[in-house]
Amino acid sequence: MDKEVKQYLNAVPNDRKGLVDMLHTLILELYPKAEVTMKYKMPSYHVDDGWVAIANQKNYVSLYTCGVQHIEQFKKKHPSIKTGKGCINLKVGELIPRSDLERVVQHAIEHPKG
Repeated sequence: MDKEVKQYLNAVPNDRKGLVDMLHTLILELYPKAEVTMKYKMPSYHVDDGWVAIANQKNYVSLYTCGVQHIEQFKKKHPSIKTGKGCINLKVGELIPRSDLERVVQHAIEHPKG
C-alpha cells in the first residue's frame, strides 16, 4: 500500500474511521494481492481489470464500483441504504450488511464489464 493511501486512511475522522477501516479490511481479506493506490483522491483497489474504491465523504462513507450492475442486487435487498449509480453510501449507525458488501466487491472485481 502506498504512502498516500496510508495518509488518507489515517486522516479519516474518528466518527467514520470504523466504516472506512471495515471496508478496507473487507476488500483486502477478499483480495490480499490487490494493488492499492490513490486514484481520483480516494483509495482504490485493483485486481486485473476490476476495481473498487472507498471514500470518506462529509456525511457518509462510499464504496465505489465500476458500474450500476455491481450494486443492483444490493439495492434491491437494502432499499433503505442510499446508493448512487455505481456506489453505496454508508452512514455511521446504519446496520452494515457485510456479507452483501462482500458480494458487491467480488462482483466488481471479478466482472468488471458486467
